[in-house]
Amino acid sequence: MKYYRYILLFCSVTLLLVANVYAQGDTSGSTNIDSLITKRMAESGIVGLGAAIIIDKKVAWKKGYGFSDRETGTAFTTSTLMNIASVSKTVTGACLMKAVEQGKLSLDVDINHYLPFQIRNPYFPDAKVTLRNLATHTSGLTDRYPFYTDSLYFNGKDSPQELGNFLQQYFMPGGQYYSKENFLNHKPGTFREYSNIGAALAGYIVEIRTGQKLNEYSKKYLFNPLKMNDTGWFLSEIELKKHTKLYEKKDHKIQEIPLYGCITYPDGGVRSSVDDLTHFFICLLNDGKYQNRQVLKEETVREMLRFQFDETYTPENVKPKTLNSGIFWATKMGAKRIGHNGSDPGVRVFMLSDLNKEVAVILFSNTSLSEQEENKFFEIYEDLYRYGLEIKK
Repeated sequence: MKYYRYILLFCSVTLLLVANVYAQGDTSGSTNIDSLITKRMAESGIVGLGAAIIIDKKVAWKKGYGFSDRETGTAFTTSTLMNIASVSKTVTGACLMKAVEQGKLSLDVDINHYLPFQIRNPYFPDAKVTLRNLATHTSGLTDRYPFYTDSLYFNGKDSPQELGNFLQQYFMPGGQYYSKENFLNHKPGTFREYSNIGAALAGYIVEIRTGQKLNEYSKKYLFNPLKMNDTGWFLSEIELKKHTKLYEKKDHKIQEIPLYGCITYPDGGVRSSVDDLTHFFICLLNDGKYQNRQVLKEETVREMLRFQFDETYTPENVKPKTLNSGIFWATKMGAKRIGHNGSDPGVRVFMLSDLNKEVAVILFSNTSLSEQEENKFFEIYEDLYRYGLEIKK
């Protein structure tokens, strides 16, 4: 009897998966992309996925696949909420540039001018670190592993520790989390190393100078004007019934993992949907404008997206033709794409455009795969990008 119940459950789940493939958007001509994505999901075990294709700054296609809750069979749609991991840095970058636009910050002033505590690289104590350094990952401040991954996540809740207190304890000699290993033996500006802690510090400086928490500031100047009505930074400020469950593949098995918050939320704490994030991405691709509203000044966005490394300034370990950086914005895939990617436990996100800003893709997944299977996400992204080129034609 139990055997037949399992067969019935399998058939029901399969039918819902197929139904969900065709649940959103105009499906004419999309059968091939549907079959490609569902095939790659089945091969890898990806539970849920949502995506959108933006053509010439307008959403041309969007669709959800699989489940936001595998147990109940709830479909993953383009309105499903999920933390977007390091793609959040682009929101922090936009907030940073808004504060620059308002005259509250400068990209090139020593950050110690803004902080209530002082940060000194023990290898170069007199060298200044700027917000431009933080935003291009050239600050000489580094994530200390395994401390970063083992200490900053809180299952089932937002972080109980204040961001500013954590950063002070991390960077100040004598602090609870201080170590010389929190710094690189490279002078600021001379060496690029991706730094989550640096992004958290930049977000904290925005908070200090604007007098508002990042979630409040971004809601006022970004989320509300962009009609990102379901987007927020913390579990406590979003509608949890719209949030996907998270999954992780271990030992060839897919298991559910709890939702979580993070102390260093400016580096990866935004929770959004594919639908909401398209508004933000279009704004950046369209020189700060969304639906005829100028949310950020054109010159603000151009500076944010401008390649910072050129013949006048390049870190010693960077080749600008294969890697370049804006303000929490970067080239990807051998400098053939611009935008940002993100990954955290149970999360994989892409927000990438071609260099001409003509074809852009947003991709959400609620499943972490092993390093050996990570290429599945890139294959799905490429499938979507090629489909975007077909739509454009």
